[in-house]
Amino acid sequence: MNSTNALYDTARALVAPGKGILAADESTGTIGKRFDSIGVTSTEDSRRSYRQLLFTTPALGEHISGTILFDETIRQSTDDGRSFVEVLQGAGVIPGIKVDTGAKPLAAFPGETVTEGLDGLRDRLSEYVALGARFAKWRATITIGEDLPTDGAIAANAHAMARYAALCQEADVVPIVEPEVLMDGDHDIEACEAATGHTLAALYRSLAEARVDLAGSLLKVNMVVPGKGCPTQDDDVAIAEATIRCLTSNVPEQVPGVVFLSGGMSDEHATSRLNEMNRIGAGGLPWALSFSYGRALQGPSLAAWGGDEANVGAAQAALAHRARMNGLACGGAYRPELESSAA
Repeated sequence: MNSTNALYDTARALVAPGKGILAADESTGTIGKRFDSIGVTSTEDSRRSYRQLLFTTPALGEHISGTILFDETIRQSTDDGRSFVEVLQGAGVIPGIKVDTGAKPLAAFPGETVTEGLDGLRDRLSEYVALGARFAKWRATITIGEDLPTDGAIAANAHAMARYAALCQEADVVPIVEPEVLMDGDHDIEACEAATGHTLAALYRSLAEARVDLAGSLLKVNMVVPGKGCPTQDDDVAIAEATIRCLTSNVPEQVPGVVFLSGGMSDEHATSRLNEMNRIGAGGLPWALSFSYGRALQGPSLAAWGGDEANVGAAQAALAHRARMNGLACGGAYRPELESSAA
């Protein structure tokens, strides 16, 4: 049976040198808020038009290895009738799918959440595979606060992610496990490092118990950063060092790659911090360090588009530029002065 090798090949392809993942899996509610910010009404067709713009960007596959889709999006097509999956495959981009149904309040744990979506997941994965998905994503959110996060909330989310990952591999789908320690709050970088490390340790214990093959999986995680409200905002070097330290202590070497989420960072911070990690860790880390950004890739493109068909070219140029900057950061070759070449 070749499915295991296919899982390994897909996982490695997603973190190929100079490439990363475009997260275009915003729920209808989330993309509605993004559209509100540019004065565009969110309808099925306006969402389709925007995502068509993203997926038909010339040479998208040069720096984008895979794209995470939403349930609505994986079923949609371009104006000329080609499915989005077909368009992505034609560009050398691997289609993926978000399969969780969102973070919900965790009973008896005020202020904490657990991600749902395990019910019926085996059947949904079969359908997504038939539609062309080769990898999946499941996001859990961890909050830092007074006496938070709790062991109970971390364990509940780790267990759910492990069950999800095992079901994915059963379906020959690469699971991306995404525990996100949120930037909300005034905590310092040390608190983030402790919470992230605690979360990752629990996650990998659960994945081992669930017999998940780590070589056919990826980790998507936050960088170790201070909270948005923290009066001390650390520089890129401190963030890179803390993040590498946390990963080295908690992420097994069999994992082929770590793809970071942008999680509220500015576009350029998301790029420069990834670059600093790859510069510091050059040649000495067991896993590839790459990106799986939503806003930090799409933000300039969304603003350039503004819902106007006449702006599609400018919006695609903005996406291509951010993809190129992050592709360079995967090799530690990004420089801030390269931003001046933005469209």
